[in-house]
Amino acid sequence: MINGVHHVSIATTDLEPMLGFYRDLLGLEVREAWHVEETDETFQTIVGLKDAAFHAAWLRAGNMEIEIFHYLHPRGRALAPSPANDAGIRHICFDISDLGGEYARLKAAGVEFFSEPQHVPAAGVTTVYARDPDGNIVELQEVHAGSSIPMIASFAPLGGG
Repeated sequence: MINGVHHVSIATTDLEPMLGFYRDLLGLEVREAWHVEETDETFQTIVGLKDAAFHAAWLRAGNMEIEIFHYLHPRGRALAPSPANDAGIRHICFDISDLGGEYARLKAAGVEFFSEPQHVPAAGVTTVYARDPDGNIVELQEVHAGSSIPMIASFAPLGGG
């Protein structure tokens, strides 16, 4: 039985700018960091990469974690940012309690947004898209009282347990 989402993994070609964004700008807490120069056969089998070596950080994001992997071997390739309608996992959405304030703070810090925050009356949310240093789409969303979108605090493990 699935209990919920545990983590999302982001591969990068440069760990430091990604940590600068997720840790320093968004305020996620680094729970653990690893520098692994040699992996065992089990890890290589799981990720499908022979002789993998990596630097990684696990960041706490409220009710889940984000892991950021920088593979030293074999090296990954940087991908060009793609639009929101391309196939694949398209964005990570963060629940924000003061979107206006966070938007102003992040914009002043140099984060590039798609637009100003947009209020969606039918859903009862205000939301805005930006990109992280690797071009991944990051959504910041404020859920308002009475919204049809559940508040994070109302999420529980699947099956009610």
